Amino acid sequence: MRRRDFIALAGGAVIWPHMARGQQPTQQPKKVYRIFWVSTESRPDPFLDGFREGLRERGYVEGKDVVFELHYAAGDPGALRQVISELKGGNIDLAVSSGPATRAMTAVTDVPVLFALSGDPVELGVVKSMAQPGGNFTGSSFLSLELAGKRVELLKDIFPKLRTLAVISNTNHPGEQSEWRTTRQAAQALGMDPVYVPFFGTREIDKAIEQAGNAHADAMLVFPDAVTMVHRTKLAEFAIARKWPSMFGWSEYCEAGGLLSYGANQRATYFWLATYADRILRGEKPANLPVERPTRFELTVNLKTAKALGVESAMSSILFRASKVIE
Repeated sequence: MRRRDFIALAGGAVIWPHMARGQQPTQQPKKVYRIFWVSTESRPDPFLDGFREGLRERGYVEGKDVVFELHYAAGDPGALRQVISELKGGNIDLAVSSGPATRAMTAVTDVPVLFALSGDPVELGVVKSMAQPGGNFTGSSFLSLELAGKRVELLKDIFPKLRTLAVISNTNHPGEQSEWRTTRQAAQALGMDPVYVPFFGTREIDKAIEQAGNAHADAMLVFPDAVTMVHRTKLAEFAIARKWPSMFGWSEYCEAGGLLSYGANQRATYFWLATYADRILRGEKPANLPVERPTRFELTVNLKTAKALGVESAMSSILFRASKVIE
């Protein structure tokens, strides 16, 4: 595997002038911050690794300055609700929600919450606006309508004869309708017929794959979110079996066998999220920290999949633009 990654990546003591004879000044114990991490990903968790690396970069030592309480429910935000309901009674300084675990966090009001969300946090209701969150939530959103259109354009550039595009989308995803509308308009503008294959949550993913198989498509595009991320290998293998070029939103899909992806580097985003964690632990309020969007994106190509599909020659025009090439 060959990768070319482009990732943007005083204290003092107060001494009282008058002290009782024999009394020695006492040093206050250093606070150990407790971070509550909730995720619908599976382990090992590269996003947690990125966040931990970001904290280390800012001088935090795990076990000395900060400790984690980790909770996972792969692809099932509902399974986290009981755990999150107990958060109010815990001694937690900061909660970090990975992906759609944020949906399960909406009832949390008395603990600062950081998120990295593939959808729209305003539509989800956790912030009032991207610029002024106004509550106890802030973080980063991967949702970009510009990227949604660009993914369609890349597919058409590489495969100019492409006519019918199956678009697999989890409707239980804030901002999904905006993403589908942009994708549909971009496809139609390029002379393609987009076939919408919606599904609701992880229980319907197999049904969506079956429906996509009946679409008589030439290629497949999958919207990035936690459910399709968990099932990325299944989706990639389905496209290969159908001899379809596939386009995804994050490089992890290509590592699982997808042909192409275009989007932000998730691990780098979690590394950056540690900056906000540091600021909040130092006393800043999430309400005043704007929700950020990644500004640098990577194009990933899986050459092994290209060979399996027999489209190596078509990929030659895009390789010089790729940030990552998987062989």
